[in-house]
Amino acid sequence: MSESPNAQSSQKSAVFDIHAIAKAFPDEARTMLIDTRLTDEPEASARVFRVYTRVPAHYHATCDEYLLVVSGRARFFLGEMPGFELGPGQLVFFKKGTVHGTSEILEEPFVVFSVDTPRRDPRDVIFVNPQDGTPEEFIESQMLY
Repeated sequence: MSESPNAQSSQKSAVFDIHAIAKAFPDEARTMLIDTRLTDEPEASARVFRVYTRVPAHYHATCDEYLLVVSGRARFFLGEMPGFELGPGQLVFFKKGTVHGTSEILEEPFVVFSVDTPRRDPRDVIFVNPQDGTPEEFIESQMLY
């Protein structure tokens, strides 16, 4: 873990300012999402990301995922559930292999804190319709804080 103005860390722990990280994301992106990794351990990875556009149906083959909305609102779909609205403070959990995505951003910026267990490789993004995108078009990782 690297030191930054918005993080305090030691070898075994860290404190992150999620709102400061969220404010540092640019207004536009060439990918669907931009994220910054907070931790990256084999057991789990944690990151904050901003969604910039509709995210087509996809899944992750290697990890379960926890998503906590930090700001904004969006319509989300998850497995067999009908689409639903997500807003600040709502937490979504799903197992690996569960199809999910964002059908519409209702209020920007739509920023999410995510924990993947075990660690999710950034290339582990499988679109249901392969024409919808690639891992490179899906997310760009940046050190924003």
